[in-house]
Amino acid sequence: MPLRSTRTPIACAVCALFVHLPALADDFVLQRVLVEGSRSSQIGMTDSASSGSVGSKDLANRTVYRPGELLEATPGLIASQHSGEGKANQFYLRGFNLDHGTDLATWVDGMPVNQRSHAHGQGWTDLNFLIPEIVTRLDYRKGPYSATDGDFSSAGKASLAYANRLVAPLATVTLGQDRYARSVLAGSPELAGGHLLYALELMKNDGPWTRPDGYRKINAVLRYSRGYANNGWTVTAMHFRGHWNATDQIPLRALASGQLGRFDALDTSDGGQAERSSVSGSWRRTTQDTASSLSAYLIRNQLDLYSNFTYFLNDPVNGDQFAQPDRRVTAGVDGSHTWHAYKSADGAMASDMTVGFQLQNDNIFNGLYDTRARRRLATTREDHIVEGSAAVYLENATMWSPALRTVVGVRANGYRFDVDSDRAENTGRARDSLLTPSLSVAYGPWQHTELYFNVGHGFHSNDARGTVAGIDPKSGDAVERTPGLVRSRGLELGLRTVAIPKTETTVSVYRLDFDSELTYIGDAGNTEAGDPSRRYGVELSNSVRANKWLTLNFDAAYARARSRGGEAGGQRIPGAVEGVAQAGLTVERMGPWSGALRLRYFGPRPLIEDNSVRSRASLTLNGRIGYRIGKDMRIELEGFNLANRRDSAIDYHYASRLANEAQAVEDIHFHPIEPRSFRLSFSKNW
Repeated sequence: MPLRSTRTPIACAVCALFVHLPALADDFVLQRVLVEGSRSSQIGMTDSASSGSVGSKDLANRTVYRPGELLEATPGLIASQHSGEGKANQFYLRGFNLDHGTDLATWVDGMPVNQRSHAHGQGWTDLNFLIPEIVTRLDYRKGPYSATDGDFSSAGKASLAYANRLVAPLATVTLGQDRYARSVLAGSPELAGGHLLYALELMKNDGPWTRPDGYRKINAVLRYSRGYANNGWTVTAMHFRGHWNATDQIPLRALASGQLGRFDALDTSDGGQAERSSVSGSWRRTTQDTASSLSAYLIRNQLDLYSNFTYFLNDPVNGDQFAQPDRRVTAGVDGSHTWHAYKSADGAMASDMTVGFQLQNDNIFNGLYDTRARRRLATTREDHIVEGSAAVYLENATMWSPALRTVVGVRANGYRFDVDSDRAENTGRARDSLLTPSLSVAYGPWQHTELYFNVGHGFHSNDARGTVAGIDPKSGDAVERTPGLVRSRGLELGLRTVAIPKTETTVSVYRLDFDSELTYIGDAGNTEAGDPSRRYGVELSNSVRANKWLTLNFDAAYARARSRGGEAGGQRIPGAVEGVAQAGLTVERMGPWSGALRLRYFGPRPLIEDNSVRSRASLTLNGRIGYRIGKDMRIELEGFNLANRRDSAIDYHYASRLANEAQAVEDIHFHPIEPRSFRLSFSKNW
């Protein structure tokens, strides 16, 4: 690990611009480092204690039940599920129940995953199209401290990058319990002076549910690239399609009475299907004095989702199932240009100036319908939404001395909302804009330790329908319109040290305020405005490279989330995560053997505002053991929930009514974690 005295001043200045790291190294060299390396020191490379990068080696060592759990490589983040395998994950981070993605900006290969003004909730983040075998790294950053980050990034941002080329072609077959089967074929042959990356994934999974998930998906990536990461271009096409049945959360009283088993469903027709197709391109050029990048994407998403969370509460005859179809085409262009603007004669100071822009437009058709067994009964609302946004940002990164770096930026955001609803009262246009400044300071007077100070403003956009709403489409009552953009304010102090040999430790303490927590209520078809909120938290991350074959990791986080309005004693935020932790060990380079264990703790949470009802904590232990057969073949056994705990993956508290009940009952509704299961994989390289 290089010490400060061994780094050149120019290298330090480059490191300060960590957001441009992918463009500052030869693509092949970068990928070799990420494939063969693990989580490396971030000293001198980031501007906060709560940001970092995880390489493909470290990601491959994680035992994940579903693709979205790759994001749990971000310290303090939890990815859960309360429905069928094809549905988007539910995320928790920094005192937030992020639902299906609000306030967690997620990008894959330069394309935004969050879907604005979605039928099922703002910021819908479906990562089921992800193919882990071709992911080269995960970059994460928590808090609104960078001008390059925009919508949904107040709690954090996670960016996953695909490879341009692989070290060797790969074929993998995996078989597991509950009729699980998966196969992946990937390679990157040379073609016409470049490389053609291809990857194909086929998967099926029934799960442990009484009504099998019947999850089936096909996933494909095709990319042509020329040049290198800092001087080259790529064109990429992706396609994903999946369909599933869903066993949603069930009421605790039904389990206690014996009416339902843990893996039963109350409405066996819940489920859905999703499809995603995209075309994207990127271009980068780097010279001694400048660095430029330009990318564009076109994404087509389709979703048909059928859910029933309250059973017979609203309709004792047909039940409460509802459908939420969503069709959209998203187009966007991002660009940036960096000038290496200033270098002192002795090389002790350096400064880079970056200007960038982001444009995005969503053309959306979605609706909300009452259904029975996926058959439409009535229409609650139908909408055509055109939502456009434009942002420009300016960011300066300066190394004032070998010990001091700063990054200061400002971002201007403008949004346009155009809603054509089936009700004239909910049709209209709205605009909103916001200026979000940020400042980061990194100070390292010692060779092995850096201190960080971060302050900044961020935001999330709200559902376009709420910005022009006149009446509640369910009740017909008048409603107040909601602002298009909601500001957040963050403050953070952090420390990162490698003073202990073979160990990297980070600690951060933060505060995050929101002007209002606004939520789109999917089954009611309206937007509800909440009170302002404040969150305090502390996070610890520790990685120990004990020796050449053993690595230990421990991450822990605690957050205190409170509403800053309403009645005293009722200021808890339902579902807000409080304490989480992960502990893991990885064994490698022990001859042909390798393996890993990871223990995850998901702490209890308030389920209602007065904290009188709380969820229980859950604890899961996953692991894997691998054996290399010769040079190019490998066999691996993965185990999930090895302790076979009967915990909940997620808990809610609300009113529902069963078919045999005369009135509504307030109860905890839970979705169980899957019981102990195993998957066996065989992989071949050539």
